[in-house]
Amino acid sequence: MSSRTFILENYLKRTNTFIRFLIVGTVNTLVGLSMIFILLDLAGMSYWTATFLGNSTGAAVSFFLNRTFTFRSGISIQSSAVRFVLILFLCYILSYSISGMAAESIKGFTLFGHEASPEELAVLLGAGIYTAINYMGQKYLVFTK
Repeated sequence: MSSRTFILENYLKRTNTFIRFLIVGTVNTLVGLSMIFILLDLAGMSYWTATFLGNSTGAAVSFFLNRTFTFRSGISIQSSAVRFVLILFLCYILSYSISGMAAESIKGFTLFGHEASPEELAVLLGAGIYTAINYMGQKYLVFTK
């Protein structure tokens, strides 16, 4: 048995939901942020449009991975999908509004040798805020057993 298989079969089964949520969140974040930055920087879309579309793309993956892997929920797809979308929308509005305001007050932020625009900084701040609020909502309001 390879070490990866051992970890996946033995360790992740015993971890709490937050560790599994972070793993799913890593995948979801990579998908969502990649899409956001492509839309923001390459396609020239507005901050709100790019963040909405990027997060929507990652949300579909997130729903199925969190339902099956993170929370192992047996609740119906129809019931949980409605609550999932409502929680994501609330998290989106709260996190990116807060981060947008915070980023406006930070001037001259450099990340990896690149001076980040307020929009880019807000995207990064928003991702962290979004993750924390989203976990609580998913665990306690969406994927209840």
